[in-house]
Amino acid sequence: MSTFTSFDGTRIFYQQWGRRSSSRPPVVLHHGYVANARANWLWTGIVGRLTANGHKVIALDARGHGRSTKHHDPARYGEATMAQDVSALLDHLSLDQVDLVGYSMGATVALIAASEDPRIRRLAVGGIGAHTTRLGRGRKNGFGSRLAKAMLAPSVFSVRDPMLAGFRIMADALWADRKALAAQALAFHNKRIAFDRIDSPTLIIAGNDDPFAHQPEVLQRAIEGARLQLMPGNHTNILTKPAFREALVAFLR
Repeated sequence: MSTFTSFDGTRIFYQQWGRRSSSRPPVVLHHGYVANARANWLWTGIVGRLTANGHKVIALDARGHGRSTKHHDPARYGEATMAQDVSALLDHLSLDQVDLVGYSMGATVALIAASEDPRIRRLAVGGIGAHTTRLGRGRKNGFGSRLAKAMLAPSVFSVRDPMLAGFRIMADALWADRKALAAQALAFHNKRIAFDRIDSPTLIIAGNDDPFAHQPEVLQRAIEGARLQLMPGNHTNILTKPAFREALVAFLR
């Protein structure tokens, strides 16, 4: 079990796979909301595909998720804070260059990290779209508030919205700390991301039936030189698709 202490004392759990002597920069993977490194990256076969292609892979459990510290205060959360955890991981491992892959919540984390940390060589994000470019326009985090209530509801059967119920079912299936997840939902990032400061070659992967990745071409235009790859799939199953794994391998090659 590997952990490090992040900038604010939070203990972050991470795992490593693949060739330690690889000449390529390691690939760092950041999972989505509710999930953890194993659920998003290991069980879907993505870690195995990357290591088979010669990559060293590092995946962390975000604060509040998996085996990392689970605060119950929203002030300890937010994707900008998680981006600081990514930079702290690179410091801990003395890495001067990495390729960063993020999905859903992790994609927002990856975008913020790439806009702030020059050690990101290449960037791949999935499960997000035009909404990410509209952050910071003064809109209230209504979805996050509803999601927090779903996490704290006494039973999934009292959650009427099918989308919110899906997140709650996943949280229960993973035995997640729902109070920690509610805190993160209340802290979802709602400030402008400095897309103009992202100079890493960027790949955006979007499922054609993913409501969270609506209009990914808008996000593509916000990042200079970004590539967009559309493929069949929704927010839940796209990570299991061979096309997703192959798109990553081709881009990181």
